Amino acid sequence: MANPNLTDMTEEDAADLQFPKDCSSSRTDKIERNIELDVSVVKDEIITSDPICRVCKSALTEPYIRCAVCNSMELCPSCFSNGSEIGNHRNDHDYIIIKNEFPLIEESGWTAKQELELLDVLLECGFGNWIDMAKRMQDKSPEECKNHYLQYYIDNQALPGLPKIEETRASLFKCESIPYLYKLQDLEEPPRFAPNTLNCKLLAGYNPARSDFEVNFDNHAELLISDLNYNEFSINDENYELGKTLQVAIVQAYNNRLKERMRRRKIIRNHGLIAFRRTISWIQRYECTITRPLVERLLIYMQLLGGIEFDYFMEGLHRAGELKNYINKLFEFRTNGLKYFHSVPMFQKLSKLRQENEKERKQYLNNPEYSWKTILPGCNISFNNSMSNTISQRKAAPPLAIKGLPGYEKLTPAEKELCSVTRIVPTNYLDFKQILIAENKKSGCLRLAQARVLLKIDVNKTRKIYDFLTEKGYINKPNQ
Repeated sequence: MANPNLTDMTEEDAADLQFPKDCSSSRTDKIERNIELDVSVVKDEIITSDPICRVCKSALTEPYIRCAVCNSMELCPSCFSNGSEIGNHRNDHDYIIIKNEFPLIEESGWTAKQELELLDVLLECGFGNWIDMAKRMQDKSPEECKNHYLQYYIDNQALPGLPKIEETRASLFKCESIPYLYKLQDLEEPPRFAPNTLNCKLLAGYNPARSDFEVNFDNHAELLISDLNYNEFSINDENYELGKTLQVAIVQAYNNRLKERMRRRKIIRNHGLIAFRRTISWIQRYECTITRPLVERLLIYMQLLGGIEFDYFMEGLHRAGELKNYINKLFEFRTNGLKYFHSVPMFQKLSKLRQENEKERKQYLNNPEYSWKTILPGCNISFNNSMSNTISQRKAAPPLAIKGLPGYEKLTPAEKELCSVTRIVPTNYLDFKQILIAENKKSGCLRLAQARVLLKIDVNKTRKIYDFLTEKGYINKPNQ
């Protein structure tokens, strides 16, 4: 790059370079005027790395000569002083002296030559090795090299054209940071399922302990092509085309089986099914809103949706279930006469006390010691016999809390009581009810034995459901 401050490149510079004196003084004046006019153009020139002399092909170092008439014509001082000419270049052309002894960055105190030397040494020694860089630079300490580079090339970029580096996670860490949900001490041991078990098949042959698919899905797919022989059919054979077509079909079938294997691998990895226990705990999140049976049926859609998309899908259903449960609570409050939210805490507190008192009352009624029947005249039941009979009897299970479960809002008050006492989930009760009613329509009546065969649940629960539906008129008992 030419020096913009050197506006008077006169005979002193020419004398130092021993320019041939066969030119007239008028030409010298012309050269000076042309140099003054070309200063504004030279300001925007960019110093190129390792320029080469067009005559002797040697690497140029400042100062050197650049022709102001010819394009890309640069000469070393030796060739210029000898008046060398090449191509269209003549030794009487106007010229520019290229120097780098000027400040490239204002108020930095460093010349352009030192700036180039700093960048060359930085590439050689590497960023941060300031001590070795200072040894290769003259009159510069490690602190000066570090402060100058950080100030003018990183923090406050004064030179035009330098790349702007944004401080993002990708630029600082070379890649996008991955958030980890669990600490290392929270990670569980990988499951080690025995081969040919159900859990092993659910992982599509993935071995978590080795982090690889030791037993691949469709592990014997290679048997399709193990006996193929490329030269089995000759060109002169009349069955050549048919044989080659069959071989191609076999290879295509093998490729399809490989694609299915890779698809299952991708599903296992992308959806985190390797952590089997965490998948089970993830399903438990939706037991009160979507219910576990429905979630297990929805897992098949993981083959069609990505991990994040499937999570959005499940969270949407979960949110819908929460809203449904909230609406059911509002219905319950309104049924009990509540009209304002500030009355809800008192209602819930009183309901809790009522349940506790009801529980204590049932305990007293079941205890023969506090039963009023034992003190009636003529009662010969002894206390010891009654206690032994009570202990021998089977303890009844507590009622099931079915509020908020799917299908709860479809039940009548009597059906809610039945499901709670018999400990049946509302959705299952609705299915049982539909099955028994449909069978009753076929023959006009339904026996208890037939109901037991259809439902295949506990016989006591079947009898209670059968009696309830008979009492309500949903099904008919056969005539005696």
